Amino acid sequence: MNTSRDKIAGAPISWGVCEVPGWGYQLSPDRVLTEMQQVGLAATEFGPDGFLPADPAAMAEFLASRHLTAVGGFTPVVLHEAGHDPVPEIDGLLDSYDASHAGVLVLSAATGQDGYDTRPDLDEAGWATLLTNLDRLASLAAARGVRAVLHPHVGTMIERGPEVQRVLEGSTISLCLDTGHLLIGGTDPAELARQAPDRVAHTHFKDVNDQIAAQVRSGRLTYTEAVGRGMYRPLGSGDVDFAAIVGHLRSRDYGGWYVLEQDTILTEEPRGEGPVADVRQSADYLCTLLTAGR
Repeated sequence: MNTSRDKIAGAPISWGVCEVPGWGYQLSPDRVLTEMQQVGLAATEFGPDGFLPADPAAMAEFLASRHLTAVGGFTPVVLHEAGHDPVPEIDGLLDSYDASHAGVLVLSAATGQDGYDTRPDLDEAGWATLLTNLDRLASLAAARGVRAVLHPHVGTMIERGPEVQRVLEGSTISLCLDTGHLLIGGTDPAELARQAPDRVAHTHFKDVNDQIAAQVRSGRLTYTEAVGRGMYRPLGSGDVDFAAIVGHLRSRDYGGWYVLEQDTILTEEPRGEGPVADVRQSADYLCTLLTAGR
């Protein structure tokens, strides 16, 4: 394998596979993982519950048959409610990490509602509970040999720039630098990578048409509507400055994964190549940036 791709991973959402009920047509794991292998990706995130085999040994065998390793997975969890303890749920989940040798637990601060089109406001008590739980889960994961990261995400309790900064100041948890969600939420991902590269332990690389993203920020479009209109683009064809981001991360010897994500909604089984064409374009673009940075 070309070593510039050794740390490039895929995410099933690039093929339209998503945990949100009613998101769209769901492709089979066999097709998605086979196409990841064909593109030359080194690893995959888990995808939603039920996408990969639930039994850790069966999952490991399924991935190994396609020459992919497990990164870990995106896990929405309620962190802000005083009466809800997230530790038992995450502790049980980490058993599968042990068996599959996955190393990154990607947390998002779920609202407790389905989807990402609306969210409640977070009061001071909720903030205190959320920040405490982030540190608790980071410590829990570390004790199991897993790196927990917080994923700022549209439609969750941590979405906008000031909220990201409050997490950086009030918690020790590392970040998942999701270039798309940060930009949509009003944070320049390149600037965040410049300011706090030592807090970035994982990345989700997605490009964004910022004209469509602006309509999400203003409330003219819901997140789901914007995804359906092509808000996410192959790397290099949107408004995210990936050259600057890669430069900032590599200047601090970033050694984590670069996970390609292009949130997609499908209405039917694709004709022709389908989503893999965009994934290939993104992988080739990122490979060029990583090679140039050596």
